[in-house]
Amino acid sequence: MEDKNPIQVAGRIFSIIETLAANGPCGLLELSSSLNLNKSTVHRILNSLIYMGYVIQDTSSSKYGLSFRICELSNQILMKNDIVDIVRPFLKELVAQTEETVHLVQLDHTKAVYIDKVESYSNSVRMVSKVGKSIPLYCSGVGKAILADMPDEKIAAVWNESDIHSITPHTITSYELFMKKISEIRNQGFATDDEENELGVRCIAVSLSSCIGKSRYAVSISAPISRMGDERVKELARILMETKAKIVI
Repeated sequence: MEDKNPIQVAGRIFSIIETLAANGPCGLLELSSSLNLNKSTVHRILNSLIYMGYVIQDTSSSKYGLSFRICELSNQILMKNDIVDIVRPFLKELVAQTEETVHLVQLDHTKAVYIDKVESYSNSVRMVSKVGKSIPLYCSGVGKAILADMPDEKIAAVWNESDIHSITPHTITSYELFMKKISEIRNQGFATDDEENELGVRCIAVSLSSCIGKSRYAVSISAPISRMGDERVKELARILMETKAKIVI
């Protein structure tokens, strides 16, 4: 497979966009240094992105940042995603039942992308997750729930293509231990994330299978560990699996 981008300028354009999205407004020198590109090249691309409305330049600081046109594109994608409309009533029902924040994610290669979120306002602690943000499959409840529905050889392929590292002291980085967890998920019907992606947060998740049997989505309940003791996890897992049985996609 060809690793090099066949259209070099396209790679540079999106590298600039992704850098601005990750880091916020940047100066020309900062951008060119971080991307290891010539200042004149970066400047030409930025001017083109400004012309098209995707980048704006602050007149006082001269820094470049993304415009809200990027948000418009993501909103258009989500608006055309029927799964959000189908599942959202169930997410609201889950929040009413559990008083915890719930998420809907979609599979994206080795990651899962948050495509909907309904936050509980009964509790003061807010979750840092955001719609559009991605999370690795190997260290998340939603990711493991989706992976558990795949054959072992596909799981191995995803593992090998992922950047496996310890995000927290609880992150599983051993493939053998990970596959034991997958076996547990298959037996019990739900997955957990025990502070593997974010310290202080536990998550329970179930996959959503389509009518053709493929799992591309998952629903989760997330809460601080102070509200996620083992008995509470069992209770929420039961509610989540009951909800899963009602969802037809």
